[in-house]
Amino acid sequence: MAATNMLLKFSVLLNLLSSSRLGLWRDQKHAGVFPPTCDRIECPSFDVVHVGDGYEIRRYNSTVWMSTAPIPDISLVEATRSGFLQLFDYIQGKNSYEKQIEMTAPVITEVSPSDGPFCTSSFVVSFYVPKENQANPPPAEGLHAQRWNPIYVAARQFGGFVADSDVAVEAAALEASLSGTTWANAIQKSHEKERSTSASVYTVAQYNSPFEFDNRVNEIWMLFDMEDASSI
Repeated sequence: MAATNMLLKFSVLLNLLSSSRLGLWRDQKHAGVFPPTCDRIECPSFDVVHVGDGYEIRRYNSTVWMSTAPIPDISLVEATRSGFLQLFDYIQGKNSYEKQIEMTAPVITEVSPSDGPFCTSSFVVSFYVPKENQANPPPAEGLHAQRWNPIYVAARQFGGFVADSDVAVEAAALEASLSGTTWANAIQKSHEKERSTSASVYTVAQYNSPFEFDNRVNEIWMLFDMEDASSI
């Protein structure tokens, strides 16, 4: 069992270090695939509250994530690689409790884009803390725990290996599909409230092992507060 868990952890690491890319789903109405990874390792639970054309609205309960400090880079792929190496060390026991932690999915990268195509953006890479560790996640130098209150997420799925050229396109497509909806209004209100902080514009979630070449599941997330959706 220990060998199997180690292989799975190493598989996820290889996925995030891989620069290869396969074809994406082009039918963007495909918005409700259950990530196969979540049959094998723990993923955060959520309720689907609405399914739209190319997106779905979810409600996540309170969750804890272990996160890196903001990583300045022009590449989401490179920033995710750098951040995940820190998180991989963390789950292997490089933490204050010297405790090994089970791998989970997805690994997410919060994106605060720059103002120009060749300017540095800011990325925060996070690991979903398993339920058994959420009450007391081991601290570690250079990492911090994010405790999410119940929150809404607008999610759009896409396939293949994540590449920098995909991410902005998929985020724009999610924004376009939400245009004119009450969900878009709630997202805008959340961003306006948080504009004085370094809040992310969108988040990229990655689920799969590199050995899964078919039906890969990645997601673009746009998060918004419960209170901003209270009138919906």
